[in-house]
Amino acid sequence: MKAVILAAGEGTRLRPRTASKPKPLVEVAGRPLLTRAFETLDDCGIEEAVVVVGYEGDRIVDRYGDAHGDIDVEYARQREPTGLAHAVLAASPFVDDDIVVMNGDNVYGGGLSAALTRHAATDADLTLLIEETTRTQARGGAVCSFENGDLVGLVEKPDDPPSTTVAVPFYVLPPEVVPACHLVTPSERGEYELPDAIDLLLRAGYAVETVPFEGWRVNVNTDDDLRRAEAMLADDR
Repeated sequence: MKAVILAAGEGTRLRPRTASKPKPLVEVAGRPLLTRAFETLDDCGIEEAVVVVGYEGDRIVDRYGDAHGDIDVEYARQREPTGLAHAVLAASPFVDDDIVVMNGDNVYGGGLSAALTRHAATDADLTLLIEETTRTQARGGAVCSFENGDLVGLVEKPDDPPSTTVAVPFYVLPPEVVPACHLVTPSERGEYELPDAIDLLLRAGYAVETVPFEGWRVNVNTDDDLRRAEAMLADDR
C-alpha cells in the first residue's frame, strides 16, 4: 500500500525554527519530523510514499531525493495552503488504489499497524484508528459521530462535538477519497478539510472499520509540543 504524507504546512507557530526551514525538517530528539514519518511507515511495512510539499518544498526534495531507507519517495506540490483535502488532491495523480494518509507533523509511538492489519482482514472500504479524548480536545480534532454504536460521520473541529471520540490522522482510504475531496467546500476557516471528504464517503455508505488506537501521538505545532514529543520518545527508550 502507498502512503501520502501531508507535509506542506509553514509551521508559523514554530517560528523562528521555521523561518529558515520547512516544518517537516524541524527536528524532534535529533531527527526531522519527516524522517520520523518515514520511520513510522517503515515500521508498518509500507514501501512507497508520496510527500505533499509546499513551503520550502525544494529543501525537502533535496534532503530525501527519491528514497528514504527502503521507502521509494515521490513528491506532489500543494501551491496554496488551503487544507488537507486540497493536499490530497495535489497527490491524486499518484492515487490508484487504497492509500494511507498521514499528517507529517505528528510524532507517533506505535499502534498504527493495527489499522493496516484490520483493513487487510476485512472488506472495509476505509479503516480509521480512533481514540477517546476530552470534550475540549475534541473541539480541535476530527470527531466521530455515531448512531447505534456505528460510525456514521466525521466532523473537523466542531464547536459542539457529537462525541469525545476522534479519528487519529493515519487514515486507510479508498481511491474514491479523491473525488470526495473535489466535492468538499471550504470550512468556516476557509480550508478544504480532509475529514469532510471522509464524512462524504461514510454518508454515501462506504464500509468502515474502526480500530482503537493503542499507541501515542503528539501533533507538533508549538515548542511545547516539541518538548512533549521528546519526553514521550525518551520514555519509550
